[in-house]
Amino acid sequence: MSVIGFIGLGNMGLPMATNLLKANHALKVFDLNPVALETIGKLGATVSAHAIDASQDVDVVITMLPNGSIVESTYLGEHGILQQANREPIYIDCSTIAPESSKRIAEAANRHDLEVVDAPVSGGIMGAREGTLCFIVGGEAGTVGKINPILRAMGKTVIHAGGHGSGQLAKICNNLLAAVLMTGTAEALALGVRNGLSPRILSDVIRNSSGRNFMVERWNPWPGILPDVPSSHDYNGGFQVNLMLKDLGLALDCAQASQASVPLGALARNLFTLHGEADEDNPLSDISSIQKLYYPNPQQN
Repeated sequence: MSVIGFIGLGNMGLPMATNLLKANHALKVFDLNPVALETIGKLGATVSAHAIDASQDVDVVITMLPNGSIVESTYLGEHGILQQANREPIYIDCSTIAPESSKRIAEAANRHDLEVVDAPVSGGIMGAREGTLCFIVGGEAGTVGKINPILRAMGKTVIHAGGHGSGQLAKICNNLLAAVLMTGTAEALALGVRNGLSPRILSDVIRNSSGRNFMVERWNPWPGILPDVPSSHDYNGGFQVNLMLKDLGLALDCAQASQASVPLGALARNLFTLHGEADEDNPLSDISSIQKLYYPNPQQN
């Protein structure tokens, strides 16, 4: 059993932390959301008043934060957790940020003789709840080996992508494709429904045909097809549109820097931007709510 500090209890972080408790790890947690702290506290975690408190006297620190500026501030700021380390824990950043940010954190950790990896996740909120996430890890192979049992308490797959920042780069590429798949799935479902097909039957056809993909199988954007996904709960929970837009921005920045052509990724970002601007609630809705851009009032079916 390890003592783990967990910073960031959002839609993904909270179920991830819960699975660590189920695996009998001791947990010290911090988040700005008092409801999340109360929820995990009732399950047995020790609630900390500050990020620094959660990161001290632990074996491992896990961060799951919304963007690069917050991650860098948490690690490298005036009161950053790297400078306050008192037990040389291993740091695992599961946020999705620019590879360059992860490299800066790794360089700072190296100056303090500390181990750190970037370990963004894939699998969505369903994977976080079920403990079936895929961890895409950038860092030293020895460090990856040390943290493997902890990652497997939250997921079923751990892939070492390479050196520091490689996990982030692979995750950015994956999320670009996920955005394309979600927009394409929503588009196909809307086309079928507008022409008289049942969304449930069409989903079944796609699942068993050449269009088969993760979105139609595990994250279906049409309400009522799958019971435990955001679309069946008014698109609440899950992976927010504004976070997908952040990740698509990272992907397009990477593409520009490397002179790579990503026309489908650029189109997906434009579609999510249009969707986000269509209603003030959309940026905080799950990405599957892009279905409403194609079919404004999808019904439970």
